[in-house]
Amino acid sequence: MAYILGLIGSIVWILYMLDRMGINLGGLNPFHWRRRRAWAKKYGGDPIYAVEDPMEVAALFVVGAAKLDGDISAEQKAAILAQFSESFSLNERDAKQLLGSSSHLLASPQMIPNQLENLIKRHQKMFSADQVESLTAMMSATLTSTVSADQQQLIDIVRKQLPEPRSDGGTWG
Repeated sequence: MAYILGLIGSIVWILYMLDRMGINLGGLNPFHWRRRRAWAKKYGGDPIYAVEDPMEVAALFVVGAAKLDGDISAEQKAAILAQFSESFSLNERDAKQLLGSSSHLLASPQMIPNQLENLIKRHQKMFSADQVESLTAMMSATLTSTVSADQQQLIDIVRKQLPEPRSDGGTWG
């Protein structure tokens, strides 16, 4: 019995000294590790993938299509704001905020196709057929008279990868 108490005392003393030296064995706890990993995955990734509202996802596609060829022109910005106001039934202030947040979430034009393709894969079942048609119409309406090959390819990808008609129909509001 004395040997067991001596062994337990030695283990406690070793743990105490390790703690004083800065070595924390709490990281070996699988529950703590899982919680830390989930937090890092949620807040350490690209914030564009945290968007869950279909209207905000659609806004990302519209702004992304416009930003593929570089910065958004004043003409494109006005067209995007008009589309947001008309299609999403937003007032001018809310449409500007949606445009600003979408522009901020999208990275440089070189990364936009990759971001939007990953976003399509994550949200394939979120849109109804009416919303897909509305989305592609908004994307086409906000582009200038000359649509680049990249912009047309993005519109085609949206048409192909987003869903067939669902039973619940859908509007944006």
